[in-house]
Amino acid sequence: MYEGRVAAQTGIIFGHEKSLFCAKGWHGVQLSGFRPGESVAVFGGGPVGLMAAYSAILCGASEVYVVDRVPERLAKAKEIGCTPIDFSKGDPAEQIIKLRGGHEVDRGIDAVGYRAIAADGKTEQPNVVLEGLIKVVRPTGGLGVPGLYVPKGPGASDSASANGYISFPFGKLFAKGLTLGTGPCNVKTDNRYLRDLIIAGKAKPSFVVVSHNLSLNDAADAYDKFDKRIDGYTKVLLHP
Repeated sequence: MYEGRVAAQTGIIFGHEKSLFCAKGWHGVQLSGFRPGESVAVFGGGPVGLMAAYSAILCGASEVYVVDRVPERLAKAKEIGCTPIDFSKGDPAEQIIKLRGGHEVDRGIDAVGYRAIAADGKTEQPNVVLEGLIKVVRPTGGLGVPGLYVPKGPGASDSASANGYISFPFGKLFAKGLTLGTGPCNVKTDNRYLRDLIIAGKAKPSFVVVSHNLSLNDAADAYDKFDKRIDGYTKVLLHP
């Protein structure tokens, strides 16, 4: 469900690990309207989702839940102080609400996009993340959508999503009074601040997402393993 198939383009990084800070994850938190002390549910535990979760923690979130089904991603979410939610074991929104004693979260973040995967781990279901977020976020809360949605989607599972149309319960969104923030990340808006957080030692993004440090000679194998989501490949740093 929550492991979009925009394959290796976000999985392999060239350069020094301290230069790595996924602004897109930070962007998702800002889009949601987050305020310190609030609770957050992040759907998608890939690099963007983990960085969104980490960004929420840096910004003062009281609780952060990360939804995915890949064991290594869930383990990393727990390692950085989040509560991992395995969607293969049941409706993730219901799992979160149950853990919170019947209460929804304040903010939700879609770090997946239109190539979301259903609970069986195989079937694409473009609207499943948006439906889950609308269900799990409290009335008057907010959704941030840094996950990719495009006007034309090559390889989409159906003709509607291939042309940028996604069906989701807008009536529930309206009835709950939820805000919805979307759009591509303008890296130049935040990159200086995120850089300075790293320089000051306040943020260590490589700890969050870099799973492997490899030689450039291992690039082909790294791409293949990341694309297949095997052997714990979540983010790879290639050294010349």
